[in-house]
Amino acid sequence: MTLEDSASKELKWWAVPGQFLRQELLPVLTNLRLAIALLLLIAIFSSTGTVIEQGQSPAFYQANYPEHPALFGFLTWKVIQVVGLDHVYRTWWFLALLILFGTSLTACSFTRQLPALKAAQRWKYYDEPRQFQKLALSAELDSGSLDSLSQILQKRRYKIFPDQEKENLLYARKGIVGRIGPIIVHIGIVAILIGGIWGAMTGFLAQEMVASGDTFQVTNIVDAGPLATQISKDWSVRVNRFWIEYTPSGGIDQFYSDMSVLNKQGEEIDHKKIFVNEPLRYHGITFYQTDWGIAGVRVQFNNSPIFQLPMALLNTKGQGRIWGTWVPTKPDLSEGVSLLAKDLQGMVLIYDATGKLVDTVRAGMSTQVNGVKLKILDVIGSTGLQIKADPGIPIVYSGFGLLMLGVVMSYFSHSQIWALQKGDRLYIGGKTNRAQVAFEQEVLEILDRLTSQPKSEEKEKAIEV
Repeated sequence: MTLEDSASKELKWWAVPGQFLRQELLPVLTNLRLAIALLLLIAIFSSTGTVIEQGQSPAFYQANYPEHPALFGFLTWKVIQVVGLDHVYRTWWFLALLILFGTSLTACSFTRQLPALKAAQRWKYYDEPRQFQKLALSAELDSGSLDSLSQILQKRRYKIFPDQEKENLLYARKGIVGRIGPIIVHIGIVAILIGGIWGAMTGFLAQEMVASGDTFQVTNIVDAGPLATQISKDWSVRVNRFWIEYTPSGGIDQFYSDMSVLNKQGEEIDHKKIFVNEPLRYHGITFYQTDWGIAGVRVQFNNSPIFQLPMALLNTKGQGRIWGTWVPTKPDLSEGVSLLAKDLQGMVLIYDATGKLVDTVRAGMSTQVNGVKLKILDVIGSTGLQIKADPGIPIVYSGFGLLMLGVVMSYFSHSQIWALQKGDRLYIGGKTNRAQVAFEQEVLEILDRLTSQPKSEEKEKAIEV
């Protein structure tokens, strides 16, 4: 075996992966049916993640998706947790679908869209009358000139390419941006997929219930990607005040939380009053107002110091939310009363040890219980915050912007016109990739302008479609 044969065999060995990619893998990746199937699967599983609550505790799924009876005969809490339907957007199989779909679009762009754009930028002049017969629209005139045609086409925003060697040839086009549009659409979709993957890998979701006046750092993370970065400990958030505005009928109108972001020295570096659909954003982390509760009650016995007692949410078996606490009325804790509240309007119900209603008071009022003057100073609310970080959102928004831009660009028709001046005959032909009727009307108007030139004594127009 010669050295040349050995080098040839080595070259063929290295060419095998490339041949496999071009001949076997690329045709599968660029298959339109595969792209449609992947898109449908992504849509189905995305809707599943919307219907099934995400990031809840195992107890939540056991209570809402029991084994007997199973939802739809198969959907139980075990299926949800094994398959990963409780965190669909971070499962390996959903991310694999996104990657495969993005790879398919990228391969399609390089193998079809880019070559189509390059082909649209290349042209050849038609120097024989028979060549015009192959075009979708053609005409033969015995009047007009290439100079007149060039002026008309320029007014219609065509770009003119006259032949530098032969003055009797002309090519014009417009709407090349329509060929770029599909590529921009693909880039936008791929950017959306990349943003979704990046957000799923690096984002997190947390929930905090914070009482008015308390300062906290985000620690109660309920769902996070494997690459999620830890929240900086150099700043914290203080809930200056939480309150609820009620309607005249007693219903809840809106929740409000006045919040401040503090540095390590306790100095305020950001401040905002948030409510539903108006969150606080700081360093890529968004604080949403999503829930509320009653954190505690401030009371005073006779002339004693003021005590703040915590209140807990009671199990009312679906009869509404009620918070309660027990208040001792004797130092040895042998006697006491229960305080109940259902909202932040200041109404507090007082029950004795036998469960009998003793009195109903509002914040700022006092009453006598077990020989002690009990004054209710305030009912302290707590704000329920959903805290979310998704670094992929800017990429997703950029992708949607490119997608919309590409769709608009794709509506432009790529129209081409050829012309040949041969003796006293002028041959004109053209084609377009869409809006055929509009293009035919445009060509007819161009021909009318040519045949209506002052130098023309006769008009003859033959259009072959």
